[in-house]
Amino acid sequence: MPNCTVESIELGKVGRRVIEASFDGGDISSDAGVLLLRRADERIGLTRAVARVFDDARRAASVTHGIGALLRQRLYALCCGWEDVTDHNTLRHDLALQTAVGRPQALASGSTLCRLEAAATPAHTAALHGVLLDQFIASRTDTPQELVLDIDATHVPLHGEQEKAHFHRYYDNYCYLPLYVFCGQDLLACVLRPASRDPASILSAVVKLVAQRLRQAWPNVRLIVRGDSGFCRPAALRRFDKWGVHYIIGLPKNAALLERVALAELALADAYEASGIKQRMIGQFDYAARTWDRERHVIARLEHDARGTNPRFVVTSLHGDWAALYEQLYCARGEAENRIKEAQLDLFGRRASCHKFQANQLRLLLAGLAYTLMIHLRRRALHGTVLASACTATIRVKLLKIGAAIVRNTRRVRVLLASQHPLKQTFLTAARALAP
Repeated sequence: MPNCTVESIELGKVGRRVIEASFDGGDISSDAGVLLLRRADERIGLTRAVARVFDDARRAASVTHGIGALLRQRLYALCCGWEDVTDHNTLRHDLALQTAVGRPQALASGSTLCRLEAAATPAHTAALHGVLLDQFIASRTDTPQELVLDIDATHVPLHGEQEKAHFHRYYDNYCYLPLYVFCGQDLLACVLRPASRDPASILSAVVKLVAQRLRQAWPNVRLIVRGDSGFCRPAALRRFDKWGVHYIIGLPKNAALLERVALAELALADAYEASGIKQRMIGQFDYAARTWDRERHVIARLEHDARGTNPRFVVTSLHGDWAALYEQLYCARGEAENRIKEAQLDLFGRRASCHKFQANQLRLLLAGLAYTLMIHLRRRALHGTVLASACTATIRVKLLKIGAAIVRNTRRVRVLLASQHPLKQTFLTAARALAP
């Protein structure tokens, strides 16, 4: 029955037709695509796995919203662009999100989700990292011969009195420095660290834990750690050699390295002066710094152009074509930076506004789990479509943020989508691909 007391607003005319607007359209959602997330989640069992290992210390008799429902609500909302727990004070009444979570009544409020984050412990961190690794292993249909682990760090700016907040001179801000581990597009770890720690701190421990889990699944897999010069530490190199983990890591420039390539740089400079064409050379030599236990292979990439020389050095345990190792293997690590941007910016991994350090670690992991869900949605449902290589933000705008009228009764939930939606066929293709 229409609500005759709702005030209508006149917004001009189109020809002879008067434009009127009023808030009596019924139950309409802007996030109808969240139902695709539900199907993708059911296929890979992500939130089921998280709920199994997520220790819930609440008194069972007082619990209204189970841990699985809370996690689904939080992850689906992150994927749909709702980054703050306060958004859920209104979002909890959205019928599309309720249907995706699997509850026919109002979902948890922002205060309930806030208490969930505030109760986070180091045990939660370890358990959720285990889920990330298990999801990666389950996603592989073959037995990989080689896996490249991309190690990279970034900063999370802080504005407040968060625990373990320190000023970092390079970033000119109070911040955290999370460490990310990717394998291709898959996220394997995201560990929050204070800005007072060395950028390479906990590197060895994280690689060891990841390597142990991967070798449990694939005993003969060859592991290669790839990172920039900020992670070149003697202790880490010694441990990688001991554990049988290969590496190709940037090496900071120093006087000894520059002396080794001085003659080659002079030759490049003469060639540039004679031709006016940018000169480039890639070579290799063995080198050991004073703090190293032995000599290691160093790849030197030299360039000379109008701006002068630009030498780069890489230390590696690998053998083969040095130019190919540098250009095809080492330089490909830049793709990990795009994945970090996707996890941090598109899925709000930088929202470290909780006071407690462990709560902010949980937020970082929730963003990582949301990233994992979106990666599997793209991989399983969007292959061969116009969104097959789209980033999370594009998928959200074009496929998840779809307006729909929702009619719910005792027998069914009808989601009435726009007949002329521009990506109607893509939506249908994704829904069919995710069918049980």
